[in-house]
Amino acid sequence: MTLPAEFLQYPWRRHGMDHDRYPFSNLFERKPAAWPEGAKVALWVVPALEFFPLNPSGKPFKAPGSMVTPYPDFRHYTTRDYGNRVGIYRIFKVLDELKIPASVAFNSVVAERYPALLEEVTRRGWEVIAHGVDMDALHYGGLDEAEEAGQIETALATLRAASGQPVTGWLSPAKSESFVTPDLLAARGVEYVCDWVNDDMPYAMQTSSATLYSMPHSTELSDRQILIDYHFSEDEYVEQVQDAFDCLYAEAADHGGRVLCLPVIPYISGLPYRIRALRRALEYVLGHEGVWPATGRDILTEWQRSQG
Repeated sequence: MTLPAEFLQYPWRRHGMDHDRYPFSNLFERKPAAWPEGAKVALWVVPALEFFPLNPSGKPFKAPGSMVTPYPDFRHYTTRDYGNRVGIYRIFKVLDELKIPASVAFNSVVAERYPALLEEVTRRGWEVIAHGVDMDALHYGGLDEAEEAGQIETALATLRAASGQPVTGWLSPAKSESFVTPDLLAARGVEYVCDWVNDDMPYAMQTSSATLYSMPHSTELSDRQILIDYHFSEDEYVEQVQDAFDCLYAEAADHGGRVLCLPVIPYISGLPYRIRALRRALEYVLGHEGVWPATGRDILTEWQRSQG
């Protein structure tokens, strides 16, 4: 079966990079980043508080973690809800004891349904990142632009009003975007996005209105990817975090500050038999000199300052 000709017709079709969002850049030839007090690695922990509807539309696909069995899929629904009821509080405890600030990604529905969770984050002075409306409100090519803009506006307005923060970071549900998502975000005051996973450092993206920055929100080091998708053990999760940190820490000696991002899903790492693995991984990182635990907003600010 051959593809229709129009499938391959799109703006910026050409040899090399077929878009104008950002230029190609060699990580090891860029101007070095400088972190406060000469730190080598910025530690960025990003728990995600998500709501999975019991009756997802599944359009255009089901987000990872969505319902599996026929309606009503209480088994998977309550498994996800466990993260918001129990798991996240174990994660709060670990981060508090290790004195690590976090950037917490919120579906706006979570802030409405469980305001106590938002209060837990804001009273700690942590950053709130917008994570869309819920895990069934996906952004994708083919979604009406006005509808997508409405979803973004709803999520941002809800979280900004409830948190009292400007909420300038964005993580799309399932990291799914349309061709115009960056333009819609930048036009509504979003300064950085966590969906593009092609770098270890922040970089600037062009949009139709303002510069948007891509932050290195790692998919490969997420607990979901390692423990659920790759079926590795908790010990292997810790080992991979350690190996990633060791590499970045060594690179910092010659190439400037690096970022280690650890995305954390409460219904995964917040389980009784997994929370120790998260603690071990974080303790290993903090056991080295020159580690700066920080929020995404703070990391971007310092990166911008060092780039002049």
